[in-house]
Amino acid sequence: MLTFGLVHRYGACRCCEVRKLGNIMAHLSLNQYLQQIESACRNKDGNSLSDFISFRHAHVASSKLQLENPESAVERVLEPPLDEIIAAHLRSVWAVNNQDFVEAYRCQAVVVQSFVKMLQTQRDENWCLPVMYTVCLDLRLLAMHADRTLTVKGIGRPKETLEKAAECLMACFRVCAADNRSSEDYTKRWGMLALVNQLFKVYFRINKLHLCKPLIRAIDSSSFKDQFALGQRVTYRYYVGRKAMFDSDYKAADEFLTFAFEHCHRQCRRNKRLILIYLIPVKMLLGYMPSPAVLEKYDLTQFTDVVQAVQQGNILQLNRVIQQHETFFIKCGIYLLLEKLKTITFRNLFKKVYLVMKTHQIPLEALLVALRNNKLDDIDLDETQCIVANLIYEGKIKGYISHQHKKLVVSKQNAFPALNTLA
Repeated sequence: MLTFGLVHRYGACRCCEVRKLGNIMAHLSLNQYLQQIESACRNKDGNSLSDFISFRHAHVASSKLQLENPESAVERVLEPPLDEIIAAHLRSVWAVNNQDFVEAYRCQAVVVQSFVKMLQTQRDENWCLPVMYTVCLDLRLLAMHADRTLTVKGIGRPKETLEKAAECLMACFRVCAADNRSSEDYTKRWGMLALVNQLFKVYFRINKLHLCKPLIRAIDSSSFKDQFALGQRVTYRYYVGRKAMFDSDYKAADEFLTFAFEHCHRQCRRNKRLILIYLIPVKMLLGYMPSPAVLEKYDLTQFTDVVQAVQQGNILQLNRVIQQHETFFIKCGIYLLLEKLKTITFRNLFKKVYLVMKTHQIPLEALLVALRNNKLDDIDLDETQCIVANLIYEGKIKGYISHQHKKLVVSKQNAFPALNTLA
């Protein structure tokens, strides 16, 4: 039985309790299950209700709840639209058990659409937000499984199901964002950030980052933006930081990703490593080089030789390292970002020439020789001047090019400013 890597929310010290609960739930009858649902709904217990509609809960292991046509049995006990939600959930459980993820997604979409109706009828209360988090998370995960199935069969466009899932998620988001009249304690706007994070995960996967912009505006204008749960804020800053990185706004990317890294739980090493994959190249572009200890600690030694090459102004080594770990860098989406490190590497190379020659008037020919020593054999003097001109424009070199004398004339004070001082 596939349950998306079934990991219950309880800690390791409660393993025995979880196992016992799993055994009980594995033999749960339909009537018992529906009574639990009805009780949770009557008591407005959103956490319990979310458990009973989650694929991470032990009830999905019960063969008595894996029903192809549960509608008539469910309708006798539950009122609409809750009966629609539960019937679709049980059929989705049946479909997952039969490895039919396309049907499982279709049923989960019905769950979310029916839940939106339920959400709209509830005024001045938000007890069901945990249910929303659960059904939306499962919708995204099932959409990913469905897309893989369809890709193998060669049906439809790649990631088409995820795009449809985003529309369902947006329906929930609109209901939450529009709840302006409820008091702060009972407004559904508390659910906005969790939904935005789910949408970010979809948009990044389908490569439609422009759709993140209105969501970012909605959160930034929210009066709750600094009051949402810390875990949600960490996820949000991580994705906003990545978007800023792709937009070449490295200062903002540094701010957001640093917040995400510093506030990520210390035991979540995998998440901290994931953040560092993007934070490290951003920091490097801003002139901050990571220590070997940090790279070793988080198993990111792919960057070790990159840092060394940039610091030494060794273009040849940088090209080799990027090519060596090309698959990793492309998969993470930072390959082009590392290509931009060549600008800093050129700057460090030219600084070495400046220190060796001990003159403020550096022949462009000397810079060309340095470039060719790094196996850039196809480069000429005009291209060398272009590289130098760009470095001057970006403030990485203080000086000017004397075309008449074919020399780079640098400032006598701080000719190569520290990169972390540049605007």
